[in-house]
Amino acid sequence: MNGTFYLDDDQIGKIDAAARALLQEPGILLEDEQIYSLVLKSGAKPGAKPLVARLPSALIDDCLARAPREVRFADRRGGLQVVGPDSPSRFWTGAALFYLDKRGFRSIRQQDLADFARIIDALEQVDVIVGTSTEETPPHQRDFVGFRIMAQNTSKHLRALSFSPRGGEAMIEMARVLAGGGSLKQAPLFSMGFTAHGPLRWTALALGVYRMTAGHGIPVTVNGEPMAGASAPVTLAGAAVVGTAEILAGILVNQLLEPGRPCLFNLGFAHVMDMRQGFAVTGGPENVLLAVTGAQLARHYGLPSVSWMCTDSLHYDAQNALEKMLAAVTHTQAGVSTIWGVGQVESEKTISPVQAVIDDEIIAAVRRYLRGFSTDEESLAVEEVRRVGICGSFLDSDHTFAHFRGEVFLPELLVRAQRMSAGERADLVSRAEDRVDAILTAGHKPVLDEASERELLSIEKRYASGS
Repeated sequence: MNGTFYLDDDQIGKIDAAARALLQEPGILLEDEQIYSLVLKSGAKPGAKPLVARLPSALIDDCLARAPREVRFADRRGGLQVVGPDSPSRFWTGAALFYLDKRGFRSIRQQDLADFARIIDALEQVDVIVGTSTEETPPHQRDFVGFRIMAQNTSKHLRALSFSPRGGEAMIEMARVLAGGGSLKQAPLFSMGFTAHGPLRWTALALGVYRMTAGHGIPVTVNGEPMAGASAPVTLAGAAVVGTAEILAGILVNQLLEPGRPCLFNLGFAHVMDMRQGFAVTGGPENVLLAVTGAQLARHYGLPSVSWMCTDSLHYDAQNALEKMLAAVTHTQAGVSTIWGVGQVESEKTISPVQAVIDDEIIAAVRRYLRGFSTDEESLAVEEVRRVGICGSFLDSDHTFAHFRGEVFLPELLVRAQRMSAGERADLVSRAEDRVDAILTAGHKPVLDEASERELLSIEKRYASGS
């Protein structure tokens, strides 16, 4: 045993079989008449209650076969990330309600989202920014207004947050502007997703977003967020079964609406309930176990996976570091395709630019660890040791000069100094705050050209007025 928890093929098969059994009896609630009718026409059977569909395994398999094994995420720098069941992990931010920086704690404002997007644009280890709520924006406008704000401040891939089907329509128009009028299937500059509100239920809002955004090749994250002990059995296996059933049903719906739509299998957002506090845990070891299982199930279905590196801590403290690093290491080792949570604290409720900078350092360290080291002739360096000789020094060696940058992790924030020579702000949080300030006060070249910015604002105005 290597000390790492993985289910074997037989155990994964049991979870899959149990999830399919639930989808056949009692079935899945689909709170959208059009989608419910489509599912029945495709071979499902009516359940015992209205809008409940019983899904046969053959239909599930047919829809899984339509979903591509790899999903592409484009950015406006000309980059294209391809994620699949066996690809290296990519790191994303996450949604939230509140903002935390050195000025304090508050509801997220539009300027906060703009600043956060600028910070993420400068962080080398972070691949995607996720949309979030902004306090002064009317709820039915928060998705496309947030989309515009992010597009103005970062050229990285945008993972939109959805608040309404019409908001999805607005963001498709905006994305076409960013793509220069080109096909979003060829240049998937943004992606989206939604969560089942279980057990075994897809809401009208979620299904409406899926339906409104179908037909454009937009990647979609299909989330099961079972809470063990609340919306799912308290046993982790039972929670995995419920979440898997919800995700399979969501993928089925998306493939019936748009055959071949890129889908990500997301069991990694699963919670557990702390029964003493009535608290939804996001940073516990059980979250890690469910994320690892989610990655295994996604590979079983031939799909990319999703999880988060979250913490239940309210501060930049030891608990925060413990929970964030545990998730980052185990999820990458398990091969989770996309790991959310950069910048998140307080059980996903809060984002922080300071935390994002710290997380960027965590990710860099984890990626260095996963890279390992070579044992080729150059790395073993036998001849170099002979050349330097007994009691010699490698400080001025050409071999050291040629290899130290790639071999040794060189942190930007971690403290590596003697106490006597360390400065006043020789601690991780102070250094992270200083880096945030440096990014925000540096000269900022506009991300959007003036014509594109005008078009986005025009689309925003039109959808905000309801026309």
